[in-house]
Amino acid sequence: MTHPLEQLVSAAYRDRALLERPGVQEAVKQAVAGLDDGSLRVAERGPEGWTVHVWLKEAILLFFVISEMKVWEAGPLEFHDKVPPKTDLARAGVRLVPPGVIRYGAHVEPGAVVMPAYVNIGARVGAGSMVDTWATVGSCAQVGKGVHLSGGVGLGGVLEPPAARPVIVEDGAFLGSRAIVVEGVVVEEEAVLAANVVLTSSTRIIDVTGPEPREWRGRVPARSVVIPGSVPRQFPAGTFGVPCALIIGQRTASTDRKTSLNQALRDFAVPV
Repeated sequence: MTHPLEQLVSAAYRDRALLERPGVQEAVKQAVAGLDDGSLRVAERGPEGWTVHVWLKEAILLFFVISEMKVWEAGPLEFHDKVPPKTDLARAGVRLVPPGVIRYGAHVEPGAVVMPAYVNIGARVGAGSMVDTWATVGSCAQVGKGVHLSGGVGLGGVLEPPAARPVIVEDGAFLGSRAIVVEGVVVEEEAVLAANVVLTSSTRIIDVTGPEPREWRGRVPARSVVIPGSVPRQFPAGTFGVPCALIIGQRTASTDRKTSLNQALRDFAVPV
């Protein structure tokens, strides 16, 4: 079903002159307000997988166009930007530890904790998730419920092109320190990424648990335990190792999430 604001926003994205017409800028602002309060989201999961609402990414890009640079103050902190920090966090049931920032236009569900980290516009963080110190949740990234993003994790922002899928981390996943996920990669439910795993859309994700390797790109299968690896590649100057990710096992289905996570780390000696 088409949202009432979608046609106005998409038309203005194609022709910026339409932003001068009555009601168009207000439509853009309402779209971003919907992202902020959680009534709208950039990507949703359905029976056929994840669907990207392109017009909402277009709204974010237009929001930058119509917004003016302002000085924003938060106690002793001062910001100079087009987008203010998010407010009313106590009413939303969100813990934000200074000097962490959740930008307006992002939605963080009740019970989530954001340490001195950064959650950008268009992003969504599910209930009970932890965004640990210096982690970054980039523009439009979708983080599920009960996710743990360890210190320094980087989820890349994907705003352009608007049709591109954002980074998605599904419910119950655990990302170890300094793990990086970019270019619309999907980390499926309850997967575990070890420290320093780097995933791009072209990174080879290789399951090495069976007699023959199995390979994915762009997605980590649910409940997989993943470590950094390398594969040989021939260059004019010789053969060198290029980064990949190795699936070395699965979280145990018979245990709850926290026990399963701890057991996975013990069983596979995964650094976090």
